[in-house]
Amino acid sequence: MTLQRMDNIGIVVQDLDAAVAFFTELGMEVEGKARIEGLFADQAVGLDGVRSDIAMMRTPDGHGKLELAQYRTPAAIGDGSRDLPPNTLGMHRVMFAVDDIDDTIARLRPHGAELIGEVAQYEDIYRLCYLRGPSGIILALAERIG
Repeated sequence: MTLQRMDNIGIVVQDLDAAVAFFTELGMEVEGKARIEGLFADQAVGLDGVRSDIAMMRTPDGHGKLELAQYRTPAAIGDGSRDLPPNTLGMHRVMFAVDDIDDTIARLRPHGAELIGEVAQYEDIYRLCYLRGPSGIILALAERIG
């Protein structure tokens, strides 16, 4: 048996509609939405009484996917407001390649995006930055310049 592919990355959010709006503004597309509940959900995630709403988002090329989930029951743990630094153990960030990093940041700011550091240039190859999005999600953006 071999690995077939990475299917998606799951992210728990406080406000599903706000997260969908944020990632739509980034350029992702909603592939579908669903309510997840029942015995299969409880068994799969190891919690009792799972009821969540999800939105599957995909990149324009169709290869990258995020599953955004808002737990109704049991309630999500934490409030997403902690400003954890990028070197915190666990999932670090999700990186997206963009055509224009400045325009992307400007479009995401009204949706709550905040730069963590600043836009930096790596040699004559990339402009890069980290920003914090909804529910404290850290995104990295990369614009190829060379």
